[in-house]
Amino acid sequence: MNDPQLDVHVIEADFDNPRHQVDLVAMLDDYARDPMGGGRPLTEEVRARLIPGLRAHPAAYSFLAYKGDPNTGGEAIGLANCFMGFSTFAGKPLINIHDISVTKAARRMGVGRKLLDAVRDKAKSLGCCYVTLEVREDNPTAQKVYADYGFHDQGIPHHFWKLKV
Repeated sequence: MNDPQLDVHVIEADFDNPRHQVDLVAMLDDYARDPMGGGRPLTEEVRARLIPGLRAHPAAYSFLAYKGDPNTGGEAIGLANCFMGFSTFAGKPLINIHDISVTKAARRMGVGRKLLDAVRDKAKSLGCCYVTLEVREDNPTAQKVYADYGFHDQGIPHHFWKLKV
């Protein structure tokens, strides 16, 4: 349910801004601690590598949602980490949402939609053909948010595999 009293500001994070750095790490740690994010805090090693890694990645974009004005002490309540990719079938860039999370206290208040709006607007400004994301099969709440927003399941079973190097 949207709370008309919730004053939400979404900004594109500046990886060189100390406040954004702290808030980005805190929001990702909050997500990591959630059962949908794995249920464990970020390690100190990951915390130390995160901002330098994002800063060095030329196709990384992050968005932070704040309750209140972030320039006057607003509280970070949401995060979307994104990476630009390329659709070979469309011959155009795309943005993949790698992480999206809203703090428990701010859920069901439209914060996720505002983060999605910011990602969609960035994708449009970059001439992207799609915004993509993956969602856990056991997360029907997020699936509904994405479907209501206009995302659609491709209807093709996929398995997400990774190779540790």
